[in-house]
Amino acid sequence: MVLSQKIHEAFKGTVERITGPRTVSAFKEKGVLSVSEFILAGDNLVSKCPTWSWESGEPSKRKSYLPAEKQFLITRNVPCLRRAASVEEEYEAAGGEVLLDNEDNDGWLATHGKPKETKGDEDENVPSMEALDISGKKFPIQTNPSYFGGEEEDIPDMADFEDPDNLIESDPATRQTMYLVAHEPDDDNILRTRTYDVSITYDKYYQTPRVWLTGYDESRMLLQPELVLEDVSQDHARKTVTIEDHPHLPGKHASVHPCRHGAVMKKIIDVLMSRGVEPEVDKYLFLFLKFVASVIPTIEYDYTMDFDLGSSSS
Repeated sequence: MVLSQKIHEAFKGTVERITGPRTVSAFKEKGVLSVSEFILAGDNLVSKCPTWSWESGEPSKRKSYLPAEKQFLITRNVPCLRRAASVEEEYEAAGGEVLLDNEDNDGWLATHGKPKETKGDEDENVPSMEALDISGKKFPIQTNPSYFGGEEEDIPDMADFEDPDNLIESDPATRQTMYLVAHEPDDDNILRTRTYDVSITYDKYYQTPRVWLTGYDESRMLLQPELVLEDVSQDHARKTVTIEDHPHLPGKHASVHPCRHGAVMKKIIDVLMSRGVEPEVDKYLFLFLKFVASVIPTIEYDYTMDFDLGSSSS
């Protein structure tokens, strides 16, 4: 941790100790959450996406302004199939764009680009159905009389068919038992991927949610925090993603720094309202996780829902 970051964290910790948590809503005005709004949004996330759950964390690190059983949110064993750099190359080639942008060059990125249109050579070799002559001139229909000819008496009766090689042995003592042996699949057929535990805490200083990442390699060994940066967008690695102590769990973790979260969320809320959508605070985390996906595009956590992001104003 660089000196400037240490000074900031010391200042931030002092402010958090001497000030109380936000109690008045500023969701639409500033894009931030009060403690009660964070809990409300967390309850909705857990309800709509069962892969997420509330956790209490280490007792010594619990925050008094949060319920003991709802200290932070977590989803475990989230797959990460590829490194972020490979996805960014494909995204740029597909014509991806920044959906939201401001003067500080902070944007909410679309996580999927438009795929290139390709035409395979096979299409040119497929004949047209209109050109296919089925009148019989080129493809006359022929019948084989041996298939349908002859008398019914020529067909043998199964009851009279007593070939010794086809008899089923009825004596149990003379039967031969056959065994099927199952073999485990080769290890090479199993796709091993990195996985992540993704947690969301409430940052009292910035009054917004904050994302933390705990990574595991293909053998389920704990990833060093520096290796986690391989799964972070290169525009954000070492700039908005830092390595710090987790507020509720032991050890160092990679974290998406929340200094711009409020401003970005305010921008998203403004866009929704300009489209006639009234944002609802209980859906805050769905919007939040949507824009965080641009920072960690290959970590496939769940933030989908089957309802609108807000109620349309009339």
